[in-house]
Amino acid sequence: QVQLVDSGGGLVQPGGSLRLSCAASGSIVSIYAMGWYRQAPGKQRELVARSTSGNRINYADSVKGRFTISRDNAKNTVYLQMNSLKAEDTAVYYCNADIETTLRRREDYWGQGTQVTVSS
Repeated sequence: QVQLVDSGGGLVQPGGSLRLSCAASGSIVSIYAMGWYRQAPGKQRELVARSTSGNRINYADSVKGRFTISRDNAKNTVYLQMNSLKAEDTAVYYCNADIETTLRRREDYWGQGTQVTVSS
């Protein structure tokens, strides 16, 4: 009933920038939080940035000052602007959203993931 479609990944050189987008659609009543996680090969999935409906934002320490999360609530979309990218940012990035549907169920939803590769 709910779909998250994330996009914007790609190959970029160290020091470069990328902007990820994630749009939620379907039987949505409320979106309580939207954010981004990432998973590098051989590592656990980790939080990158998260924005709640109360405008509280959390960043992983490793991306503070380089990444910026923003939301367009009218479009049910979340963005991740990534600047000064480093090789260690290479991972699959997943959009996540805490959503209440028209069935009055509140669940976590995930996008399909978008690959970000930082390499010269």
